Amino acid sequence: MHREFRSASAVVRLAVNSHLRCCLKHISLIGSTGSIGRQTLDVCDLHKDALKIVALAAGKSKLEVLAAQVIRFKPELVAVPDSESAVKLRKLLENSSSDLTNKVVIEYGEEGLINVAAHPLADTVVTGVVGFLGLKPTIAAIKQGKIIALANKETLVAAGCVVMPLVKQFGAQIVPVDSEHSAIFQALADSKPMHQRVNQIAQLLLTGSGGPFRTWSKAQIESATTEDALKHPNWSMGPKITIDSATLMNKGLEVIEARWLFDVSPEQIKVVIHPQSILHSAVEFIDGSIVGQFGVPDMRLPIHYAIFYPDRVFSEQVPRLNLAQIATLTFEEPDFRKFPCLALAKQIAGANDTTPCILNAANEIAVGLFLNKQIKFTEIAQYIERVLNKHNAVSKPDLDDILEADRWARSETQQLAAIRN
Repeated sequence: MHREFRSASAVVRLAVNSHLRCCLKHISLIGSTGSIGRQTLDVCDLHKDALKIVALAAGKSKLEVLAAQVIRFKPELVAVPDSESAVKLRKLLENSSSDLTNKVVIEYGEEGLINVAAHPLADTVVTGVVGFLGLKPTIAAIKQGKIIALANKETLVAAGCVVMPLVKQFGAQIVPVDSEHSAIFQALADSKPMHQRVNQIAQLLLTGSGGPFRTWSKAQIESATTEDALKHPNWSMGPKITIDSATLMNKGLEVIEARWLFDVSPEQIKVVIHPQSILHSAVEFIDGSIVGQFGVPDMRLPIHYAIFYPDRVFSEQVPRLNLAQIATLTFEEPDFRKFPCLALAKQIAGANDTTPCILNAANEIAVGLFLNKQIKFTEIAQYIERVLNKHNAVSKPDLDDILEADRWARSETQQLAAIRN
C-alpha cells in the first residue's frame, strides 16, 4: 500500500511538472546577490523546466557573484548601480569561458533597475532588494500588470497609500514573500475576495521570534553591541533586516505592510512573540477560528510559494516540518518598553500621510549608523523619534511627496549623527 501511495504521488508530480513545462514562467529578480535573491535562484535552479530567469539586478559589492549568476542562468538583461560596475561586470564575463559576452544586455542606474522590473517577458518580479530602493522598480512592475513576489516590505511601509491604488488600477497582484505575510496570505487564500472578506477577519496574528534580546533586561540592552544584535536566534538574513529584528522594528514595519496588503486597520493586527518561529502567522476570523501556516524557519518555503503562485508545486529543496519532533510552542506579548521601535511603528501605522515614509527612512539611516558603530543600539529608536517629531506630515501624498519625505528624513537623521559626533 505504501509503495502504491508513493507511485501515485510520483504520477501527480510528473503531471504537475509536465503542465509547468508547457507554461514556463519567466522571472525578473531584483537583488539577486542578497539572501532572498540567492535563495530565489536556488529554487529556480531546481525547477529549470518550469522557471526561466530573464533579468537580474544587483548591487556592486558582489559583482563576481553576479557574474557567476549571469553565466549560470543566462538572463537577457542585467542591471547594476553605475557605469563602473557595468564595465567590471562586462570584463568578468569576457574573462570567463562562457559565450555570453555579446548576448547579455548590461544596463545601470535607476533606469536599468526599472527595466529589469518591467522586462516584457517577465510574468513574476521578485523584489529582494532591501530598503526604499525597491519602490520605483516595484511601481514599474505594477504598471505592467505583473505578479510581484514582494520581499521588499519598505515599498508598502513608505508608500502603501500610493502603491495599493496602482495595484488595483493596473490589475497587478502582490504575493508577499515575508514569511509572516505569506502565512497570512495563505490563510486567507481560500476565503472570499479581498473586498468581501474584510468583515470576516477579527484580527491578524503577526508572529515574531523576539530577536536576540528577547530575554535581555532593559539595562543589558543598553550595552548591546553590533555583534550581539547580529546573532539572530532562528533566521539567517542580511545585516539590515537582522538589526531590525533585534530592535523589533522589523515587526513594526510588518504591521504597516500588513495594514496595506490585507486592507485591515492597525487595531486588527496583533504582534505575538513566538520564540520557536514555527507558526509564521495566523488569521483569527470572527467565528473564533484561527487559521495559520506552520513551517521550519527557512525562507525557501515562502519564496517557492510566491514564485509558483497560484500553483502549489513539490520541491525537494524546501525543508519539511515534523510536528512530532516539536517539543514546545510558546507565545507571549511583546515588551514595548524594551523595544520602543515597535511602539513607534504601531503608533503611526494608521497614518495616510508621509509619516510612515519618515519612520522607514530614519530607521534605514540609523541602522546603518549602528552597523558602522557610530551610535549605540538604543539610539536607533531615539534618532527615529526625533526625526518623526520634526516632520510636518503631508496628507494624501503622491509619489513626489514620498520621494521628498524620504530624502528629507535621511538628511535629517544624518545631520543628527553629525551633530552628535
